[in-house]
Amino acid sequence: MWLAIAVGSALLFGLAGWWMKVSQMRRRHVSVMLFGLYASGTAGFGIHATVEGSIHQLNDYRIWLAGIIIGAGSALGNALFMKALDYGPAALTSPLTNMNIVLVIALGTLYYGETLQWTEAIGIALLLAAVVMISYKKQSASSSVESRWYIYVTAAILFFTFRNGGLKVTEELDLSSAPILFIGYALSLIWFAFPLRKASDRPAFGTGLKLGLLAGVFSYGGLQLYAVALATGPSNLAAPIFATNSLVVAAGSILIYKEKLNLAQWTAFLLTIAGLIIIRI
Repeated sequence: MWLAIAVGSALLFGLAGWWMKVSQMRRRHVSVMLFGLYASGTAGFGIHATVEGSIHQLNDYRIWLAGIIIGAGSALGNALFMKALDYGPAALTSPLTNMNIVLVIALGTLYYGETLQWTEAIGIALLLAAVVMISYKKQSASSSVESRWYIYVTAAILFFTFRNGGLKVTEELDLSSAPILFIGYALSLIWFAFPLRKASDRPAFGTGLKLGLLAGVFSYGGLQLYAVALATGPSNLAAPIFATNSLVVAAGSILIYKEKLNLAQWTAFLLTIAGLIIIRI
């Protein structure tokens, strides 16, 4: 069951990334889109926590501490990721920031003592290879990145680890994920509310906000399922499966925007399928 949940988390979170892609293609203001994402995400986790009866845990200081750390990881990770795109190619930035999942795998295996069969290790290796290759494009010999790009990418990897790995830690502490993510998303919502005054184009503001709200719904669903996958299955397997959410964006780009896959990206699809099959075996 945990495998289906993990795959579902990647699918839903990938759809969140897809609507972010749509916003980018329509050249909407990034802060407006992210504000919308965190607005609907906050509402989703708040409603979820209320329905499941865990909203009362907001009086636990550990929930707030976890929410602050995970929220900072989410907000700052996204902010640093967008900043890295200003100084280096997206084809390298996106897969590299997804490599935070390696640290989550190490956390589950080395610290929490989760067992790892050799077949599962092969499956993980295939999934990680797919994450790296899915956005790969051959760079020209003259292409280069500024030195600060390395700083932004490294920092983004670390902050995204606080988000993804933090959910594993809170699960081990038997803390409900919904109120934690509610706090994390609410704080991120406040973070991205400040730059809204720079968005002067009202029609573009409205469209960007709508796309962000839609992305937030899927972001909520994807992260909530990811938390369930961590609770019901091994994190060193659930994490790399979750990291394959970029495949959804690639598929949508092919079907909607008529983008063509290069050899590396086709290989990524095959590696993902093979990795999931091997892990299931």
